[in-house]
Amino acid sequence: MFGIADYSAFVLAIIVFLMIPGPGNLALITSTSKGGLRGGMAATLGVIAGDQVLMWLAVAGVAAMLTAYPSAFHAVQWLGAAYLAWLGCKMLLVKPGDAPVLKMRPQQFFRQTVLITLLNPKAIVFYMAFFPLFVDPKRHLGLPTFAAMALTIAALTFLYGLAMVLLTQRLAERMRANPRVSRWLNRLAGLFLVGFGIKLVISK
Repeated sequence: MFGIADYSAFVLAIIVFLMIPGPGNLALITSTSKGGLRGGMAATLGVIAGDQVLMWLAVAGVAAMLTAYPSAFHAVQWLGAAYLAWLGCKMLLVKPGDAPVLKMRPQQFFRQTVLITLLNPKAIVFYMAFFPLFVDPKRHLGLPTFAAMALTIAALTFLYGLAMVLLTQRLAERMRANPRVSRWLNRLAGLFLVGFGIKLVISK
């Protein structure tokens, strides 16, 4: 299909990758718990937008540039780690009555999640390594093949995000009834963000 080798395996691989815990999943959960359905869906669109940028940068060969110039790669890596750690520290230090770290307006959830997604430079390298695995050299159509891959990933991410948002929304309604639980979950989310930031720097 569109020059993609084993399209069903490609879809399955994307679903598995979406389910792996990471900053994107955490952003979806946090945005939904703070901003409800609109906040969660705005965050989902932010993940999709950020992923699309990274995918097309990978297709354009940015991954090769980052590999050729390690200092540029590490600079973006440190920037992404610092941003995640900064968000996490703010969530850890927030006090009752303070304004939420992730703002309540959907467009802010969108921008926040786009930044979290874009500031993971390893995703570019991942897409650069992942796409060739499912390209059929004999039926490859060039740009249309990569476009089909990108659209498939966007559609699957939307459906996955919708499921996550609906599930989190139901749980969030119960959490709001208990401020103490909500506060501790907020701190736990902050701790994970700091951890993701550290992992982004030290992982090989």
